[in-house]
Amino acid sequence: MALPPGFLDELRNRISLSDVVGRKVTWDQRKSQTAKGDYWSPCPFHQEKTASFHVEDRKGFYYCFGCHAKGDALKFVQETENVGFMEAVEILAREAGLELPKRDPRAQQQQDRRALLAEVMEQAVQYFRLQLRTGRADHARAYLQRRGLTPEALERWEIGFAPDGWQNLWDALRGKDVPEDLIIAAGLAKPSNKGGKPYDTFRNRIMFPIRDARGRAIAFGGRAMDPDDNAKYLNSPETELFDKGRSLYNHGPARAASGRDAPLLVAEGYMDVIALAEGGFTASVAPLGTAITENQLQMLWRMSDEPIIALDGDKAGIRAAMRLIDMALPQLEAGKSLRFAVMPDGKDPDDLIRAEGAEAVQAVLDKAIPMVRLLWQRETEGKVFDSPERKAALDKALREKIKLIRDPSIRKHYGEDIKELRWQLFRGNRSSGTGRGDFKPRGSRGGNGFRDGSRAPWRGAPAGPVSTTRASLLAGADERAFVQMREAVVLATLISTPDIIAEYESNLDRLECQDSDHVMLRDLIVRVGIDAPERLRDEIDYNLGPHTLENLMALRHVAISAGVRNPGDHETARLVLGEEIAKIESARGLDVELAEAANDIGAREDEAVTWRLRQAAQARNEAVRSESEDRANYDVADNGVRLDREERDSFGALLDRIGFSKK
Repeated sequence: MALPPGFLDELRNRISLSDVVGRKVTWDQRKSQTAKGDYWSPCPFHQEKTASFHVEDRKGFYYCFGCHAKGDALKFVQETENVGFMEAVEILAREAGLELPKRDPRAQQQQDRRALLAEVMEQAVQYFRLQLRTGRADHARAYLQRRGLTPEALERWEIGFAPDGWQNLWDALRGKDVPEDLIIAAGLAKPSNKGGKPYDTFRNRIMFPIRDARGRAIAFGGRAMDPDDNAKYLNSPETELFDKGRSLYNHGPARAASGRDAPLLVAEGYMDVIALAEGGFTASVAPLGTAITENQLQMLWRMSDEPIIALDGDKAGIRAAMRLIDMALPQLEAGKSLRFAVMPDGKDPDDLIRAEGAEAVQAVLDKAIPMVRLLWQRETEGKVFDSPERKAALDKALREKIKLIRDPSIRKHYGEDIKELRWQLFRGNRSSGTGRGDFKPRGSRGGNGFRDGSRAPWRGAPAGPVSTTRASLLAGADERAFVQMREAVVLATLISTPDIIAEYESNLDRLECQDSDHVMLRDLIVRVGIDAPERLRDEIDYNLGPHTLENLMALRHVAISAGVRNPGDHETARLVLGEEIAKIESARGLDVELAEAANDIGAREDEAVTWRLRQAAQARNEAVRSESEDRANYDVADNGVRLDREERDSFGALLDRIGFSKK
């Protein structure tokens, strides 16, 4: 309907926005300045305790500094009453005493017909309620009693009964002169294909009235009493009043309860909603025989920023939740999401609350998980990721789902959460079985030297019989302290220049930290530093305590490192990291050579051991001769083993003790 020019301006001038909003909120008297038309209150659109909702009466606009809701009086009525634009105009026009312009005759006729259909539906509600009290409904009353519904609850929910028979309701309504076309148009009866009288839609069923947000009866849901009936639950067909994809069971009362800060719960069926509401969870709704639609999701978000989907603890309930995820992802907005509470296996909310009480339901709700966790669970549960191809398939599937999110900020945060979960799966617990058995625990070399499974270089020692020399070849030359020092320099350098952490992800993955503090630092650097380097120091302080960084940076060999003394200098940091990482990996390669030689003593002669130790001695001597040529105090032996001055001194002492010449 087209409104004449100036009508809306006149309407806005006649009403006060503070009066319209004041019916839904309580003004903060300390913050509001009524004389200036300046009002503040907690926001009616999201749950909060502070007064962040601002109404400027003179300008006729409201704005929430929390959820950013904004608009005028018409927008406020639309959002809070869940009505369309013209309905909001009608509501405010009545309050303002302003006569609406003449409607288009066709539109007026349609509106009048909808009002007539609503009256017919109300008569049907009363008829079914009356029938529940008759002898024909004994089995229905017994069933409802077994389900825990008291007489008071039956009255509150207006539950009724449709007797068995073909024209019970039809005859009752026709006896009150209700036109046949209205009975059929309301979905209460269907025309006969055999030329007889129309027959009742609902027969031998417990009846649940379905009302819209304004309280008008628009449809029914019927629960069959005959166990052999093909449809256990049957809803009214779609009519001029009823669009099941745009309706929710218990919509109006749940919206009011949610506005009083009650958590909004979404259950599967009528009995779940009734049981929850009777148990104290008054903001409970259910879709009507279908999966939640986009329109219903928007209706839920008008009531609550984060509705909780209360899932039945069976496969069907989980599948419904998984379908909902795909539908909801493109609809996500800042502050608008879903949480999922899964009932114990084989139970629905009605079962749980009757068996164990409201406390048991609350315990499940307290464990409700955000949507990103359920998405992750769907893509990973029951799967094994023991190959690069399977991991790549997981990454691809998750990327495709995240792409569905339109809001770039939400998409970014989903990506960060998925990376964190992925890190926990592939790196956080490498010793677990399912999906992670292809990894070794951190610090485990598995006899191969490096964590990536490679071996240190070895030039094929000659085989030979064993002698009895079983003295430990490494007892006097423990390099662990030197390796830990270099690990500290690597970690401190990356923390000082976190922008380059991503370049060294593979090196960190191979870094075997002997010190437990180093292990935790390394893990946080990988988890946080790659995606959010600016948060790295804060995350370290939060997770490991404020003294962890102080202790690390106070170490003498760390404090004098160029990478720490020049934070943010990418070139210097790369030079320091290159040298220190090369030292660590080369020293570990030499460790492996000597460890393998020691192990071979039990299977070979002294000649093999002697040959291999001579190779190590040669590396040491070459390192001594080239010291003056290495600007970083590195010496590279012919076999690729790199030693610095401290290593040469320690390793040389070992060789001298066992009788090898330095010449």
